[in-house]
Amino acid sequence: MSTRFCDTAWAHIADLRSAILDLPLNRELAAGTLSRERFLTYMIQDSIYLVAFSRALALAAARAPDPEAVAIFAQSSQAALIAERSLHEDYFKRFSVSKKAVADARPNPTCHAYTSFLMATAHDSWEELVAAVLPCFWIYWDVGNRVAGRSVPGNPYQAWIDTYADPDFGAATDAVKAIADRAAADATPAVRTRMLDAFQMSTRYEWMFWDAAYRQEKWPLDLA
Repeated sequence: MSTRFCDTAWAHIADLRSAILDLPLNRELAAGTLSRERFLTYMIQDSIYLVAFSRALALAAARAPDPEAVAIFAQSSQAALIAERSLHEDYFKRFSVSKKAVADARPNPTCHAYTSFLMATAHDSWEELVAAVLPCFWIYWDVGNRVAGRSVPGNPYQAWIDTYADPDFGAATDAVKAIADRAAADATPAVRTRMLDAFQMSTRYEWMFWDAAYRQEKWPLDLA
């Protein structure tokens, strides 16, 4: 019996996963010591990212070959804009960030690159698109659970941690993993290789996204 795509992909990014968990942002998130400025930078960039991610999921739904995959991706597309953005808005209100400040924000270089990659992959094979969106589910589920295990009492970021350690988010992750495994099982070896490449690239962008927020990344020449 051949190895499932998700098993191969998860093992393939083992070093990246360790690096993500060891990022200063995630370590300080668990300890509750992450600065408000860095957390809000992350949340604002994430709110920009989620719009593109929702579009990518909608395209995955539109191109899906079976009704079950259509439903899963359509529901996930809606959840990215409603449930997850609601979390952002709660923190923006708590930390007195105006709606205008959020609306006026522009993607930093890493956010721009990641969302551009997703939109470009949406025009590749459906299988590659599935592989490209999977890390945003699976990596967050993994980080959410691991951070939850280390979180301190009274953590100001507990709501964020709870969102991604929630069993419902785990179920959504498992559903997308199952779709990826089915897609890979029916794909040619060449397509499976491209799926693995897309999965790895998105995982790299996940590392870069957290790192960019922590570094307060900006464009070299901001002419806005």
